[in-house]
Amino acid sequence: MLHRREFLLLTPTVLASLGAAPPPRRDPFLSGNYAPVREEITADNLKVIGKLPAELEGMVVRNGPNPQFDPPGPYHWFDGDGMLHGVRFEGGKASYRNRYVRTEGFLEEKKAGKALYNGLLGLPDLTKIAAGKEGFKNTANTAVVWYNGKLLALWEGGAPHEVKVPSLETVGRFTFGDKLKHACTAHPKLDPQTGELFFFGYQPVKPYVQYSVADAKGIITHTTPIDIPRPVMMHDFAITAKHAVFMDLPMPFTFGAVLQGGNPFRYEPKFGARFGILPRKAKGTEIRWFQAEPCYVFHTFTAYDQGDEVVLLGCRASDFPAQITPPDRMSDAELAKSSRPYRWRFNLKTGQVNEGAIDDLAADFPRINETLLGRPVRYGYSLKLKMDAVCKYDFRTDKRSEHCLGAGRLGGEPIFIPRPGSKAEDDGWVVCFVYDRCEDRSELLVLDAADLLAKPLARVLLPGRVPFGFHGTWIDGSQLRSA
Repeated sequence: MLHRREFLLLTPTVLASLGAAPPPRRDPFLSGNYAPVREEITADNLKVIGKLPAELEGMVVRNGPNPQFDPPGPYHWFDGDGMLHGVRFEGGKASYRNRYVRTEGFLEEKKAGKALYNGLLGLPDLTKIAAGKEGFKNTANTAVVWYNGKLLALWEGGAPHEVKVPSLETVGRFTFGDKLKHACTAHPKLDPQTGELFFFGYQPVKPYVQYSVADAKGIITHTTPIDIPRPVMMHDFAITAKHAVFMDLPMPFTFGAVLQGGNPFRYEPKFGARFGILPRKAKGTEIRWFQAEPCYVFHTFTAYDQGDEVVLLGCRASDFPAQITPPDRMSDAELAKSSRPYRWRFNLKTGQVNEGAIDDLAADFPRINETLLGRPVRYGYSLKLKMDAVCKYDFRTDKRSEHCLGAGRLGGEPIFIPRPGSKAEDDGWVVCFVYDRCEDRSELLVLDAADLLAKPLARVLLPGRVPFGFHGTWIDGSQLRSA
């Protein structure tokens, strides 16, 4: 006899074969503004409330999950097919287009006319693993990076996908000339001075972490394993001008949970938290580990060298929920354990770690002026986890200012755009996608980064709803023209 819990976990296909109607879907990430949009739109001359800055020339591209078919089983926010949303600014006007990232799995399902892959809450495809392929679909749904004249759509379990700009049409897998031998993080770091790309991949078998560096021409010049005691979820890392900073945090991978159809990662604070400092192009055996208070970190602002110390700025959570709640629906108890801006100082001379909160507000999706990535910064930006405000931090004073989005208006990751020829770190704009619940409509908000409290410079009204998503980037007009 099936227990009630087992019955509810049966896929609609199995239930249909038993002559039973499938239960109604209750996945929180398939409703409201998490629900997918399946139309690909191209629209010019968008309506703008306010005025776009004359110097604003280029394209904002943001990635996010958007399943092309209803999933066959339980759905997690991280599962959907990647969809890119792009807003281009040119000649004082704005245009929009959205396109799916056409990965191999996306095309396979499109041909079949239905979903074929389980998500993170289901079993991986063991036949594909046996054939040396990925057990889960590479959705290319998490982030984007502009590197070596190419836009890459990223997913941490596999290879990036190259995408044309400004059309956002998929070229295909990007494997650094077939030299990529491990998965590529969704958060690679591009050194703004050298053009090098730093990235890593993690996996459930040894070596659990591999780290690589590619030069400005797209050639991998360095790969080394990083030895850690157990496989963990390592979502992000950081670089300085001299070092790479890795995070061995207590989110271990367990095969048993996978075989039982559960979440393969579980927060285990008993394992503690370690931060590894490695010279940027050294062998993994030269890494130096620092013990810190147990925590989880999804995202970092940046890191930099300061005397004998490496300083890391990120968003630290004191716990990790068994199930991820949609950010805009978090309870006060969940928010109390959620990410907060935080600072670690690792002294390479004494081995000491000094750490502490920058702010007590629950916030994540941290960004900086990325022309300063890996170097000392004064300012950072993030999204309040209630999604109703964009925040700016002054790291000299640890003071926060907020731009409140207004009643019923929820935002996404803030992206900093430097003003051409700017000298001041915060001389530029912050843009983010905003969803208006009352209007059931999306827009792109343009804020003055130097004065976040001021009213928006412009609101670009979009022709279609943009579901809540993950990470984006700015492509300068000169880069678009040379692509």
